[in-house]
Amino acid sequence: MVKTGVSLVVTICALIYPVHLLDNGLAQTPTMGWLHWERFMCNVDCVNDPHNCISEQLYMQMADIMVQEGWKEAGYEYVCIDDCWLAHERDSQDRLQPDPTRFPSGIKKLADYVHSKGLKLGIYQDVGNLTCAGYPGSHGYYDLDAETFADWGVDLLKFDGCNFGTLDILVEGYKNMSRALNATGRNILYSCEWPLYLWPFHQPNYTDIRQYCNHWRNYGDVYDSWQSVKNIIDWTAIHQNLIVPVAGPGGWNDPDMLVIGNFGLSWDQQVSQMAMWVIMAAPLLMSNDLRSIDPKSKMLLQNKHLIAINQDPLGRQGYRIGRVNSFDVWERPLSDGRYAFAVLNRQEIGGPRQFPLLLATLPSWKTCHPECRVTQILPSYQDLGVQNLNSALKLTINPSGTVLFTVTLNKGLAAEQKWNWNMTKKRKTPNSVF
Repeated sequence: MVKTGVSLVVTICALIYPVHLLDNGLAQTPTMGWLHWERFMCNVDCVNDPHNCISEQLYMQMADIMVQEGWKEAGYEYVCIDDCWLAHERDSQDRLQPDPTRFPSGIKKLADYVHSKGLKLGIYQDVGNLTCAGYPGSHGYYDLDAETFADWGVDLLKFDGCNFGTLDILVEGYKNMSRALNATGRNILYSCEWPLYLWPFHQPNYTDIRQYCNHWRNYGDVYDSWQSVKNIIDWTAIHQNLIVPVAGPGGWNDPDMLVIGNFGLSWDQQVSQMAMWVIMAAPLLMSNDLRSIDPKSKMLLQNKHLIAINQDPLGRQGYRIGRVNSFDVWERPLSDGRYAFAVLNRQEIGGPRQFPLLLATLPSWKTCHPECRVTQILPSYQDLGVQNLNSALKLTINPSGTVLFTVTLNKGLAAEQKWNWNMTKKRKTPNSVF
């Protein structure tokens, strides 16, 4: 059962609204799309592995499938290039250029192709002299590179932080690229890794970061393993009082890519990653092979109920409210007074375990006063009916699995309360100065 005392530590952070929206009007809900890095990494061997190498063909194929297989319809709209797309030298005018063998048509043509599908193109660069893989970086060329990306029709920039030299170069570089992107007149979503590279030296100023970035990485790269996913979840929980308050429409904490549909996660662990990324209001950037993804993983990633929670217009990030008997309980406020909850079974031995949850112990217990409707979304959809504060739900959760459910004020009761509120307001109207 959730201990109310544990939950009180973090509830105050959920009441603080985010500040300093970036003025490009983008990322009003978490970004959704596909990014090549975790699955395809820096595979540039198009002679021996043409099907999987970093080339224009890969992104065109992913764009085709995103339209044909329902990904675009589900909300995934960005096709994102990561590192290793560049030639090893800038051109004679100091402009970036793609590898001529792997991108013979150029980035502009690729962007046009992606746009013709109703999708958007993302690209990668680095704040330092070199990218993480050793290709030309943007240091000293922020304005020129931003103009180049705008000329090509790029819609998102992932800006990494390798090889930055000094902390001043790192911080000012991220700010300068933000200003340069805005100066182009093209709306380019700005994905930063600024805090990730500051943490080894000092605590980042997240209010400052939010003024310049649409989302930002805090922790190291995700791997195709449950340990990696767990590490990211745990880091987020430990630092939630710092990072949750700054997240919201226009700017989001980015826990890195979804690795669902690859090789390293069991089915329950895939459910857990999706559930936790939804609760954390995280960008949903898949890194997998959409050409061969298994139907079950595809169904999970396209689940309309999960995407609706992730994209909820209230834009509040969820947070951990308790840890009891190797269960983690997370809560996320949603629009219209609703809440989403995730209960993660951290035990990785034995069989399924039951988690008894008394609704009255939740910080958001007023949602169930006097009644609420509870709907389980994961691991399978199930209407759990009308409950009250004394209801005790018995959730059965597999090792490393998660149950995700929503709590909604009973519609009939909500309508009655709204009517009562309106009547009270009308009775007060004669006394108004207006």
